[in-house]
Amino acid sequence: MTITGRPVGPWPPLPLGGWRETQETLHLWTQVVGKIKLELTPFLNEWWNVALTVTPRGLTTGPIPIPAGHGTFAIDLDFVDHTLHIRDSDGQTRSLPLIPRSVASFYGELLGTLRAMGIAVAINPLPVEIPNPVRCDLDTEHASYDPDPVERWWWIVVRTERIMQRYRSGFVGKSSPVNFFWGSFDLNATRFSGRPATPPAGAPRFLQLAESQENVACGFWPGNTSASGVTLGEPAFYAYCYPEPPGFKRASIRPPAARYEERLGLFLLPYEAARRAASPEDAILAFFDTVYAGAATLGGWDRAALERIPPDRAGAA
Repeated sequence: MTITGRPVGPWPPLPLGGWRETQETLHLWTQVVGKIKLELTPFLNEWWNVALTVTPRGLTTGPIPIPAGHGTFAIDLDFVDHTLHIRDSDGQTRSLPLIPRSVASFYGELLGTLRAMGIAVAINPLPVEIPNPVRCDLDTEHASYDPDPVERWWWIVVRTERIMQRYRSGFVGKSSPVNFFWGSFDLNATRFSGRPATPPAGAPRFLQLAESQENVACGFWPGNTSASGVTLGEPAFYAYCYPEPPGFKRASIRPPAARYEERLGLFLLPYEAARRAASPEDAILAFFDTVYAGAATLGGWDRAALERIPPDRAGAA
């Protein structure tokens, strides 16, 4: 593969310091896109209706109902050509270049383009799940866009999505699609035990709905700052369970580079350690598998009823 004219390996380096400003801007752009989907799509359990989906070229909203109409439209973020595309079922197409521009400019042009296409939508412009949020329609500070690290991050997302599809393939209980959540800017897949759970006290409404059942979640996080103010400082694969059973922090997790992060209450496998492994794909899959196995075993999940390990995964966990 070639990244901005330069060949790189399948798991390119992605130090957070090298693209922090671009990542912060892109994160906010995805929030604008995601909030449009949030406003116009019917609710789906665990808020899965608001997530973006991985495509061969970027991220998509998938079909969104057109208000007061009979058709649908979709917004696609293309990180190969660095263009945002809007397409509707009437055959209309509009495109916006992904270039250095402020969040306020992106917000205004995107919603204005939708209005010109006959798609009227109003969204809450205040970002979520980030510290000290500024309304998107007023944010002129975040205005960076460097295509090189965006492509590197995107290639990691593509490869990780493939691994997560393998990870979820042998679980026959309730499980999520592989979702990209624009609030936290991470790729995620979640398995559920089938039993209810008490949501965290005082948690935001979206988290109360997301954590109303026992679950094990895993994914890829590029290291951005969370709403609690915690900055990971490096991209990493993560995995956690809710509620956390006794002994989970001491579970035997592979590969050895994985660790439990007390500040976040989850296991992390640093991306840099994974990409330097003899087989990054096997290391990442083993991480997801062993965190799930530890959580499900310690939590008393009915694993015999919930799991059907495919032949190519025999002995993986």
